Amino acid sequence: MGSMLVLGGTSWVGGEVARAAAAQGHEVTCLARGESGHAPPEVTFVQADREEPDAYDAVAGRRWDLVVDVSRQPGQVRSAVAALGDLAAHWTLVSTGSVYADQSVALSEGSLLLPPLEADVADPEQYGEGKVACEASVRELPAHLVVRAGLIGGPGDRSDRYGYYVSRFAVAGDGPVLVPDVPTQPMQVIDVRDLAEWIVRAAGSGATGVVHGVGEPTTVGELIDRSAAVAGHSGERVAAGPDWLHAHDVEEWMGPRSLPLWLPPDHHGMGMMDDTRALALGLRRRPIDDSLRDTLEDERERGLRRDRRAGLAREDELALLGELRP
Repeated sequence: MGSMLVLGGTSWVGGEVARAAAAQGHEVTCLARGESGHAPPEVTFVQADREEPDAYDAVAGRRWDLVVDVSRQPGQVRSAVAALGDLAAHWTLVSTGSVYADQSVALSEGSLLLPPLEADVADPEQYGEGKVACEASVRELPAHLVVRAGLIGGPGDRSDRYGYYVSRFAVAGDGPVLVPDVPTQPMQVIDVRDLAEWIVRAAGSGATGVVHGVGEPTTVGELIDRSAAVAGHSGERVAAGPDWLHAHDVEEWMGPRSLPLWLPPDHHGMGMMDDTRALALGLRRRPIDDSLRDTLEDERERGLRRDRRAGLAREDELALLGELRP
């Protein structure tokens, strides 16, 4: 085991990486502003703003066996590589499947990318282009690993997407639940704990190049079915088609008035990301039901009826069901 610097570590994915690294015996330091949460208690935390020119001064006086960066901002990754690249024996960037130019088809690590963003700061709508630019900086280093993650789920998910259905089925009990009528849409969700544990092991083994970090290939219909079973839902599932949902101001994927997991056809490739290389590099994925059970426990702790970043409020859902089935 060796020294690991996590650039981040106070938010969800970075925190799980830091926790997994400590559990595997690494000496872990997290560098972040600390505004999005707290670093795990078993690691050393260095508070720094990566937008400032002296951001890396406190960690630039030593060599690092492993560096893991989760940033989506090209300027932050460029400055980190410039300040620490010569001090790191191995560098991992957690990237995304959103880097691909055509996300309507099955995706391999060699699929065509979006153009890299030249600016240092990526707006939310430039997420993919920003991550391409981040990748370009890291790929200048001799020993680098770029992990393009698909949809990430599991306990602690701040996007509120993966846990929406299992929590909604728990709330509904024997009542009806509105679901998108896209049962065969391909989907992959990787539990954040499996992703983090594997990233640390792959980096520690010296793996290099580009690899997808994705869940088991399945469908939206299968994930919804399994969410209902885990939650013990005994009511009716009422399916509404994309046209009806759009006409009633319900959006795909994410946002406060949405149905998660449902994607437009030009993004179906996010559920068809090749996992061949990841499995060859030792990716292990827990059963989906186990992930959903832990996610439901986390949802209960956070409040099943809380305001969510993704999904429908129960009251809105019931109103929509009343219009769908007058």
